[in-house]
Amino acid sequence: MYIPKHFRVDDLNTLHDLMRAYSFATLITQHEGVPFATHLPFILDAQRGPYGTLLAHVARANPQWRDFTSEQEVLVIFQGPHAYVSPSWYEVELSVPTWNYAAVHAYGVPRLVEDGEELYQLLKVLIETHESQFENPWPFQLPHDYLQKMMRGIVAFQIEITRLEGKFKMSQNRTASERENIIAALNESSDTQPAAELMAGMKK
Repeated sequence: MYIPKHFRVDDLNTLHDLMRAYSFATLITQHEGVPFATHLPFILDAQRGPYGTLLAHVARANPQWRDFTSEQEVLVIFQGPHAYVSPSWYEVELSVPTWNYAAVHAYGVPRLVEDGEELYQLLKVLIETHESQFENPWPFQLPHDYLQKMMRGIVAFQIEITRLEGKFKMSQNRTASERENIIAALNESSDTQPAAELMAGMKK
């Protein structure tokens, strides 16, 4: 990923925070010589490996998992807040529009999770993570035969992250007053408030 110096973020906690907050990411591999992408929810285990380990699963019918090899890295893209930035918010009259955004690229070699108990625990963590937002979380209590049938229809995998790239393009190259103008403008819409909040947080 092209990352100008002033947009580069290397702080591991910052990168992990975005990966957790925007965990529905894109897995990219090579399939029969061309790029292949699947959109998946990921779980980040920050304690495994120097940059953490990603856990996910795909449908068994999805051919992507068959391309996993021990020699080939895969790419997982996490897309954070983003918003259009109007040049009318700048102090310099001769300006052009741009787009503010935050993204993290995670690389690593995938490994299939073939142990049944390990797969069950992966699903349990994934479900509990997303059910925790509800007042009455779904308990994940299914009949054994039905659960085993459903589990046979998926393929789980883990990716120990070997490198992370973070790009937070949040108007760091503009003046402090221009950044205040942009934050104020983005705060006017609920759609762009997350980008405004990230910009404001990066000022600290």
